[in-house]
Amino acid sequence: MTATELIRELEAEQVWTAPIVTQVTPATEFYPAEDYHQNYFLNNPNQPYCSFVVSPKVKKFRQKFAEKRRSAR
Repeated sequence: MTATELIRELEAEQVWTAPIVTQVTPATEFYPAEDYHQNYFLNNPNQPYCSFVVSPKVKKFRQKFAEKRRSAR
Protein backbone atom coordinates (compact mmCIF):
# COMPACT_ATOMS: atom_id res chain seq x y z
CA MET A 1 0.00 0.00 0.00
CA THR A 2 1.37 3.41 -0.90
CA ALA A 3 1.17 6.48 1.28
CA THR A 4 -1.39 8.04 -1.06
CA GLU A 5 -3.59 4.94 -0.90
CA LEU A 6 -3.40 4.91 2.88
CA ILE A 7 -4.39 8.57 3.08
CA ARG A 8 -7.39 7.91 0.82
CA GLU A 9 -8.40 4.93 2.95
CA LEU A 10 -8.13 6.88 6.21
CA GLU A 11 -10.16 9.75 4.76
CA ALA A 12 -12.83 7.34 3.50
CA GLU A 13 -13.08 5.78 6.96
CA GLN A 14 -13.22 9.27 8.50
CA VAL A 15 -10.65 8.30 11.11
CA TRP A 16 -10.21 11.95 12.06
CA THR A 17 -12.70 14.80 12.00
CA ALA A 18 -10.33 17.13 10.13
CA PRO A 19 -9.01 16.29 6.67
CA ILE A 20 -5.50 14.88 6.27
CA VAL A 21 -3.31 17.67 4.94
CA THR A 22 -0.10 15.71 4.39
CA GLN A 23 1.20 16.06 0.85
CA VAL A 24 2.98 13.19 -0.86
CA THR A 25 5.40 14.60 -3.42
CA PRO A 26 8.54 13.31 -5.13
CA ALA A 27 11.81 14.11 -3.40
CA THR A 28 13.66 16.74 -5.38
CA GLU A 29 17.01 16.64 -3.59
CA PHE A 30 18.89 14.09 -1.52
CA TYR A 31 21.32 15.01 1.21
CA PRO A 32 23.53 12.15 2.38
CA ALA A 33 24.22 11.98 6.10
CA GLU A 34 27.59 12.96 7.50
CA ASP A 35 30.28 10.26 7.52
CA TYR A 36 29.89 9.56 11.25
CA HIS A 37 26.22 8.66 10.66
CA GLN A 38 27.00 6.15 7.91
CA ASN A 39 26.61 2.56 9.17
CA TYR A 40 25.95 3.91 12.66
CA PHE A 41 24.28 0.75 13.96
CA LEU A 42 27.04 -1.44 12.55
CA ASN A 43 29.78 0.76 14.02
CA ASN A 44 28.09 1.46 17.39
CA PRO A 45 26.22 -1.69 18.43
CA ASN A 46 26.79 -1.04 22.14
CA GLN A 47 25.28 2.44 22.19
CA PRO A 48 22.14 2.26 24.38
CA TYR A 49 19.78 3.30 21.56
CA CYS A 50 21.25 0.68 19.24
CA SER A 51 21.20 -2.02 21.93
CA PHE A 52 17.71 -1.44 23.28
CA VAL A 53 15.79 -0.02 20.32
CA VAL A 54 17.44 -0.84 17.00
CA SER A 55 18.80 -4.31 17.73
CA PRO A 56 15.43 -5.88 18.68
CA LYS A 57 13.83 -4.38 15.57
CA VAL A 58 16.59 -5.70 13.32
CA LYS A 59 16.30 -9.14 14.93
CA LYS A 60 12.52 -9.19 14.43
CA PHE A 61 12.90 -8.03 10.82
CA ARG A 62 15.48 -10.71 10.07
CA GLN A 63 13.27 -13.43 11.57
CA LYS A 64 10.19 -12.30 9.70
CA PHE A 65 11.94 -12.08 6.34
CA ALA A 66 14.49 -14.88 6.77
CA GLU A 67 13.18 -16.79 3.75
CA LYS A 68 13.68 -13.74 1.50
CA ARG A 69 17.28 -13.10 2.54
CA ARG A 70 20.08 -14.25 0.31
CA SER A 71 22.21 -16.96 1.81
CA ALA A 72 25.70 -15.88 2.87
CA ARG A 73 28.36 -17.07 0.48
